[in-house]
Amino acid sequence: MSDCEDYGDGSDDGYDSEDAFMSQGAGTQDTDDSDSDEGDADYGNAILSGVEAHVVKREEYQCLDAEQVLERQREALRGVMQVLQVTEDDATRLLRAFKWNVNRVNDEWFGDEEGIREKVGLESSSSAPDEATRMVDDGAEVTCSVCYDEFPASKHTHVGCGHNFCATCWSGYLENAVSDGPSVLDLRCPQEGCKRRVPEPMAKRDLKKESAEKLDVFKWRSWVEDNPRVKWCTGAGCEVAVLCHGDRGEGPVDVHCGCGASFCWSCQEDAHRPVDCETVKKWLVKNSAESENMNWILANTKPCPACKRPIEKNLGCMHMVCSQCKFEFCWMCCGKWSEHGERTGGYYACNKYSQSREKEGASEEEKRRAAAKQSLERYTHYYERWAAHGASQTKAAKDLAEMREAKIMRLGDLQNTPVSQLKFVLEAMEQIAECRRVLKWTYGYGYYWMEEDGLRKKFFEFIQGDAESTLELLTEAVEKDLEEFFTEEKSLVDFADFRGRLTGLTTTVKKYFTTMVTELEEGLPGVGSEVVRAVSLEATPAEEEPPKLLRRSARLA
Repeated sequence: MSDCEDYGDGSDDGYDSEDAFMSQGAGTQDTDDSDSDEGDADYGNAILSGVEAHVVKREEYQCLDAEQVLERQREALRGVMQVLQVTEDDATRLLRAFKWNVNRVNDEWFGDEEGIREKVGLESSSSAPDEATRMVDDGAEVTCSVCYDEFPASKHTHVGCGHNFCATCWSGYLENAVSDGPSVLDLRCPQEGCKRRVPEPMAKRDLKKESAEKLDVFKWRSWVEDNPRVKWCTGAGCEVAVLCHGDRGEGPVDVHCGCGASFCWSCQEDAHRPVDCETVKKWLVKNSAESENMNWILANTKPCPACKRPIEKNLGCMHMVCSQCKFEFCWMCCGKWSEHGERTGGYYACNKYSQSREKEGASEEEKRRAAAKQSLERYTHYYERWAAHGASQTKAAKDLAEMREAKIMRLGDLQNTPVSQLKFVLEAMEQIAECRRVLKWTYGYGYYWMEEDGLRKKFFEFIQGDAESTLELLTEAVEKDLEEFFTEEKSLVDFADFRGRLTGLTTTVKKYFTTMVTELEEGLPGVGSEVVRAVSLEATPAEEEPPKLLRRSARLA
């Protein structure tokens, strides 16, 4: 088994009917809120929108290592070979043609066997070769269609179509095909217009050992690369495949691989729930787009009145000199600098002109610049916080790796506690890294989905801020309180108390963030309720009990 996080029992082979799909939440999410402690019950039932928190139905995924991938591939091949009575090589070609969907291969084959044979490049079950490509007797002299040398024909000099090529030309053709990559799996006869495929046994006979091994790698990897339900982990050097069960069109599926990589199965970007894949794509493009540079230019520069090139003001003086055309002008009014000064009264005229323009209304250019500046400020607000949480996420992951590799052993020695009983520390640090990722993407969410300054935006900012303050409590417990056990002499009673507090904080934060992600993915469906309206306005009606979210925040503080 792979050391990846594994969901499900592995019974779904990745190419059977949709009926086999299950929810990722089933059996993986703790929804037991029957704890006798009222506080814990409140934590598990955090209310974000006047509706009780629930587990959103998610697609299930499963991580597979190389051996598991090979076994899935063999299972599919056996299914086709037994039903259709074809060779393994033919079964491989059929499955690749139909994206490793066993059911579809069987249906299409029994619907039009001859048509499928022709499409895939298999030999016809009934027709004989025509006169132009008729077979020649073994040992008969034939001419190679590439080098035009004569050589004795045999069953190894053609692929069943009668087009003969010498061993040297076959070897060169196959070696070049392997060097081109996985497309060698679809290799056809070198004769122009011939659709007959080159059998794998024949290819391996004429290939060098190294190239034959590459062919085997291409073959087993094809179960992943040709299968729409399987993708490779995006971690550097990771050879784990991720099988997704369910409808991939419902939204992002965050995958957490044992190599440490977290990514979205649907779009292959970093894991980004609660934001949908399309929004992530737009946000990442915006972060690197030239359009943002243009907005900065409009907001922070002015065009030279003479040559119209944009100029940035980098000093305090209003006297500007264009570096291109050397035109001198005033930054405030863009008038000629020669008309400014004590002798001409230019400064006074400049001030009056500005006041006059303000009374009469800004020009179209000024309106355009003001709009660009406002847009840039809004983008900067969200981007800076997105980047800050991203940096904190990176640091949290680094701290977690350091704790796993060295510090956890030291902590066990200092506290005379087995490492197996310190799992709560690693779980807390894992939760911090995951929550930083979630908070990072709430800013991308807010930029695109909270443009209107209404009740929904106010409540979004309320739960976002509450989530940040809640996470800070857990972060402080790890970065400050935990460090005291490395630097100060503490009793076992103190460590037991810390264990209980850290475990409780971790559980609280996890449940809160799970609920928040669910609500944001559903668009804050209860945002119009009276409870939420009261929270957003920072006033709770006397006749209603304060939302559990607020009670939780007060207790944690």
